[in-house]
Amino acid sequence: MNKDLNIFIACHKKCELPNQEGYIPLHVGAEGKKDLGFIKDSTGDNISLKNPNFCELTGLYWMWKNSKSKYIGLVHYRRYFFKKSTYHTIDKILTKNEALDILNKYDVIVPKKIKLVGMNTRNQFAKFHNIADYDMCRKVIEEKYPKYLDSFDKVSKRKYFYAFNMCIMNKKQFDKYAKWLFDILFEVEKRVDISNYTPYEQRLFGFLSERLFNVWLEENKLKLKELAVYNIDDNYYKQKAISIVKDIIVH
Repeated sequence: MNKDLNIFIACHKKCELPNQEGYIPLHVGAEGKKDLGFIKDSTGDNISLKNPNFCELTGLYWMWKNSKSKYIGLVHYRRYFFKKSTYHTIDKILTKNEALDILNKYDVIVPKKIKLVGMNTRNQFAKFHNIADYDMCRKVIEEKYPKYLDSFDKVSKRKYFYAFNMCIMNKKQFDKYAKWLFDILFEVEKRVDISNYTPYEQRLFGFLSERLFNVWLEENKLKLKELAVYNIDDNYYKQKAISIVKDIIVH
């Protein structure tokens, strides 16, 4: 691993990996699973067994407790940051040097905001999840971090948010965020019953954290650099289709 910047790629299966300095595959939910040949989130101080409910956050927790680089980031095995708007293939993802250059001017690299149509952040959560869990999260913040309550309510009323639990930032700032985040989520975990939820609904804490990330950014007034995020799997098939059409036209 690098001392200056490590961007961890949350993976749960074998996948195409970038040939880029600074990117490190991290097997999330690795406890008891087949060895993929990657660093496992089940080593060191970890919560790997919580992966069905915490999603990529088991990787984020591992990064918090076990990585020592100056800057740190989290992406997904299919989703990456892109600085340029064309040819969104794995060889065109944000480079280590590009990330470091941005972080000399900004506090955090985040995905471009997702704009919500006809609803705010709270309404959007209610549409797909149990709103009582969202309200419990607010209650925990009110009890443990009351100064964040105004930011929580402000984010709840917004018609956009930063999704995917993807970011790149200074490790000291990252550690502060992770400590705050997991203190809240572990308390919510004690208070909600998800035993009768579907497997999708049981990923609750990953969904809550996407909203909480926005609360933390709002409260701490950090300077953000928004970058496009693309799913390279989707792009592969689009590029393949374009290539086939071009071949037909040419021939």
